[in-house]
Amino acid sequence: MLPRGRPRALGAAALLLLLILIGFFLFGGDLACERREQRGPGSFPCALTPRVLPDGDPSVDHPGHSRSDCVPLRPLPHKCELLHVAIVCAGHNTSRDVITLVKSMLFYRKNPLHLHLVTDAVARSILETLFHTWMVPAVRVSFYDADELKPQVSWIPNKHYSGLYGLMKLVLPGVLPPDLVRVIVLDTDVTFASDIAELWALFAHFSDGQVIGLVENQSDWYLGNLWRNHRPWPALGRGFNTGVILLQLDRLRQTGWEQMWKLTAAQELLTLPATSLADQDIFNAVIKGHPGLVQPLPCVWNVQLSDHTLAERCYLEAADLKVIHWNSPKKLRVKNKHVEFFRNLYLTFLEYDGNLLRRGLFGCPSPPSPEAEQLQRALAQLNEEDACFEFRQQQLTVHRVHVTFLPHEPPPSRPHDVTLVAHLSMDRLQMLEALCRHWPGPMSLALYLTDAEAQQFLRFVEASVVLSARSDVAYHVVYREGPLYPINQLRNVALAQALTPYVFLSDVDFLPSYSLYDYLRASIGQLELGRGRKAALVVPAFETLHYHFTFPSSKAELLALLDAGSLSTFRYHEWPRGYAPTDYARWREAQAPYRVQWEADYEPYVVVPRDCPRYDPRFVGFGWNKVAHIVELDAQEYELLVLPEAFTIHLPHTPSLDISRFHSNPTYSECLQALKDEFHQDLSRHYGAAALKYLTALQQPRGPT
Repeated sequence: MLPRGRPRALGAAALLLLLILIGFFLFGGDLACERREQRGPGSFPCALTPRVLPDGDPSVDHPGHSRSDCVPLRPLPHKCELLHVAIVCAGHNTSRDVITLVKSMLFYRKNPLHLHLVTDAVARSILETLFHTWMVPAVRVSFYDADELKPQVSWIPNKHYSGLYGLMKLVLPGVLPPDLVRVIVLDTDVTFASDIAELWALFAHFSDGQVIGLVENQSDWYLGNLWRNHRPWPALGRGFNTGVILLQLDRLRQTGWEQMWKLTAAQELLTLPATSLADQDIFNAVIKGHPGLVQPLPCVWNVQLSDHTLAERCYLEAADLKVIHWNSPKKLRVKNKHVEFFRNLYLTFLEYDGNLLRRGLFGCPSPPSPEAEQLQRALAQLNEEDACFEFRQQQLTVHRVHVTFLPHEPPPSRPHDVTLVAHLSMDRLQMLEALCRHWPGPMSLALYLTDAEAQQFLRFVEASVVLSARSDVAYHVVYREGPLYPINQLRNVALAQALTPYVFLSDVDFLPSYSLYDYLRASIGQLELGRGRKAALVVPAFETLHYHFTFPSSKAELLALLDAGSLSTFRYHEWPRGYAPTDYARWREAQAPYRVQWEADYEPYVVVPRDCPRYDPRFVGFGWNKVAHIVELDAQEYELLVLPEAFTIHLPHTPSLDISRFHSNPTYSECLQALKDEFHQDLSRHYGAAALKYLTALQQPRGPT
């Protein structure tokens, strides 16, 4: 006798079989095409590729049901196979886009990557510094000079906003290493939502004659019916979008690609005035004449969010998405039914902490760079039980650095020009506008921010009339990592990026006198500092405890405020020895620069040549960071000259976290003292007997900085 539940189970099985058969016939037998990711090793999902006909309707086998071209499952590349990616990038803004793109790739990737970046000088400076300091395991970066490639494409008129750089993907087969067999080429405005290895696996679909993999264009642009007299370049059907390209380089070179695209472009330009979509027009014209060259890719690998996109016919749910392409000039402001979802995905990577992407590849060891290996050895020697472990770990931390985060125009060359150098974190951002009003000259500022704060800062500058009008202020983002403020590392970043012969080493919470910029340039010329004289020009520092006060326009007005008690010499009550050697009594009457001698703990704000000694990065948090630098200047025999008409005023603000920790935690002071002792030992080794006076000064009672 059968168990009681068996008939019911058989009935359910029969019903399930019936539903499967119905689904098979309704969907044209495409049940073998799996939409969900296969979790088995070495496989990837079979993506749907809806075919959009010229009339805008999906092809159908039965009413109401889209037919899809099914891509059979292919094995993923070996987890240690090196994947090559090429990107063309120029300028400050596009460099930021590249970083967001790379974050999305790194988040999902399981393979080593080799990035081939075709850049102008600006982008190379930014990205070379960023990747050097990012230190991501299993990522190699090679740079190619875009300026050298301009003659190859400059003869092509182009109306696209990308300019000449939008044509440079055409010349990649001749630019990339000749032994490179295949490469993925990406626009800077794409975001990955999947492992790039799945895209690389699509090379396996290429036939012997196919050399280019592209996704169909998801708009009616190439159909030529968007407006009256709209005449696009020739294309096969809807044409193809070149935001994501697979190039089989070895075969492409064998086909005579360079001659092919140049002849095609020259022929079409006889009747067309220019390209409208840059390289994409020429790729499509070539494919129109040689359709066997192209391997159509599943549409989910280039979901195009243009103004007239038909992309929503490509996907049914978020799991379908592989690459999102913001190919409208409006970018995140483009109109799309699902734009909020796409925007949130993009913003996730925009603000994602890049430090978390420094992880190694599981099961695929890669040798570290010499710098990374040296850092690992130094970190391994630290003792976590050491009371000063936090300090020692922080001074070894390599921070990601994004130089010239915003567009910046180098100042014109002037013999005595001065750049104001300073640093800040998010809680001092509100001081920038006042600083810009007081200092009309170039500035180099290092900002200590998280990835999310960097975007807040960007919006802050864009919304400020004062800040957005200044193109001579260079902002360099140093990304936060660790518990202590790396003050001297920040100063060194800003100092290294200064472009003028002289620098004014200041802090962001000081406002210089309105005339200080012009006065400093004149003083440098009068003192003939450019003729081998080593001098540090001291700018006397003052402070006010009032949040609202009338800033003095001259030395006479400052002295009146000083006598009235509205101003005082800087840190007169807390730390007078840090500024007393300036000799403020003499400064009141001085008519000409005068020399002062170095004294223990002296830490004035100074103007020095750009090639001056760098700050000692061991000093992190609060304490002795400027003092050590002045010691170094004195050891290298810089004169200390006080300027009689110069002044800068400190504004009140809430104390920093590091100051609070210094005053409340005895261990903090002990660790600072240990750093001082080590500094003087290094000074003695470097300068010998000349450093004895600093060691003697160290033995005297001392204060915080």
